[in-house]
Amino acid sequence: MALTINSDTVHTPPVPSATVMVVRDGPTGLEVLLVRRHGNSGVLGGVHVFPGGKLDAADRQVDPTSLDRSPHDCALGLNEPGLDADTALGLHVAALRETFEECGLLLGQVHRTDLVQRVRELTAAGTGFADALHQLGCPVSTASVLPWSRWVTPRVPSVTNKRFDTRFFVAAAPLGQEAEHCTFEATEAVWLAPRLGLERCWAGEIDLAPPQIMSLSHLSHLRSAAEVMATARSRPPALIEPEPFDQDGVRVICYPGDPAHSIAQRVWSGPTRLTYRNQRFEAEGGLAALLG
Repeated sequence: MALTINSDTVHTPPVPSATVMVVRDGPTGLEVLLVRRHGNSGVLGGVHVFPGGKLDAADRQVDPTSLDRSPHDCALGLNEPGLDADTALGLHVAALRETFEECGLLLGQVHRTDLVQRVRELTAAGTGFADALHQLGCPVSTASVLPWSRWVTPRVPSVTNKRFDTRFFVAAAPLGQEAEHCTFEATEAVWLAPRLGLERCWAGEIDLAPPQIMSLSHLSHLRSAAEVMATARSRPPALIEPEPFDQDGVRVICYPGDPAHSIAQRVWSGPTRLTYRNQRFEAEGGLAALLG
């Protein structure tokens, strides 16, 4: 199914959210985990996305003794002036929780055959995700998710009718755990080389939203999970505030560094805009431009 372009203005503030690009080393190089959202989903139905979702109130309220580091340290990693430490912690916990809920992966946890099932049982009975880990003697591993970028949906979103302030994290796939998609929210979980994900989008086999297209483009230049994690540690997360406009009836989304964007300085190498053509978002120069 093709993406539907939105032209309505959203007047509510963006919802704090977290998403995780889980990476691993596959037989031919770097792979990243994508889940295909149910077609009847209210946000990006049928589209392949990274696991993620909204910040919940419970994500901020974690027993300090269960943490592997302080909320202050979480805030330092996000590098957002004015962001309070409890919200910074909550975004990290949301990243961990959503990855578990959507893919069954417990990031940062040593593999135990019973652990995933026990966390499922406790959370299904109403125990909070972080509390469930604490009860089972596992730390809430905020250090296992590293800030990568921050995407703030504009007032006129292009592919949803909602606004999000989403912190993108990267995480190494935990050894010994298998990704299994949540049947309520998704229809598949698939490991793809970033290049292959973009190629499948261009072939019309999968749909990708603009943040996924640009993120896969950036990942396609890295060779291993270790290189992804090292890159995340080497720099603060980029702030990306897309600025869309319609040109001859066609939606264009420009990013920092583009001549039409209000910020002249680039935050990445490669294309600075996507245009909706052929029922997908394309970079100037096509697939080759995204793959560098």
